[in-house]
Amino acid sequence: MMKFLVSVALAALISAPALAEDIKVGVTPGEHAQIMEKVKEIAAGKGLNIEILEFSDYVVPNQALADGDLNANSFQHQPYLDNQIADRGFDLVGVGKTITTPMGVYSKKVKSLAELADGATVAIPNDPTNGGRALLILAKEGLIKVNPDAGLKAGPADVTENPKNIQFSELDAAQLPRSLDDVDAAVINTNYALEAGLHPKSDAIAIEGSESPYANLIVVRSADKDAPWVKTLVESYHDDSIKAFINDEFKGALIPSW
Repeated sequence: MMKFLVSVALAALISAPALAEDIKVGVTPGEHAQIMEKVKEIAAGKGLNIEILEFSDYVVPNQALADGDLNANSFQHQPYLDNQIADRGFDLVGVGKTITTPMGVYSKKVKSLAELADGATVAIPNDPTNGGRALLILAKEGLIKVNPDAGLKAGPADVTENPKNIQFSELDAAQLPRSLDDVDAAVINTNYALEAGLHPKSDAIAIEGSESPYANLIVVRSADKDAPWVKTLVESYHDDSIKAFINDEFKGALIPSW
């Protein structure tokens, strides 16, 4: 009888679901937050409880992750992460791709870049990687030329040809949609554009191509990269239902990148 009871107890322990684990994930408002809410539902079914924390800029989420206030974040692409690691010494690593958010050029004053007048002001993000990304879009559109040696971190000082004498206004990325009344055009990250009611496909006068190297990532501390909860988080994000949600909800403004 005792052997039977022990066997039943062991079988119950083996078949019981793993204890739920709680993690905190940092995101920026807009599409990253919306998608993570859906990922949270999938992860809960796998025993992973996600608390989502929103940050209004691109700097704090990596610092919070490095400090241990977050377990992961989901808002940035690899070039931005590389720049943060180089500048701040963070020991962080990407563990899974999420979405590509094509950066676009928006304007309330002109309908094309060709209409920009001599001396027009164009606002771009003031962080090195997104600022460089914005300049490369303008270069691809033929508005300027940029020193190729500057790579993805090009700044206004790396502009080698500027036939329209464009003036660059470097602003915090979150402020760019609000700058449209004051500048001739602004190059805006998709999350902030969508938050402001701007749709990349219908409202942008120029947009980044599909060849962009700026796929976003789930990022964790390097020490955690092989933790079981990390695998669960990535698997939850890469669920087919999440891909369907992205395609249905954002109608091409975002591209699932896995």
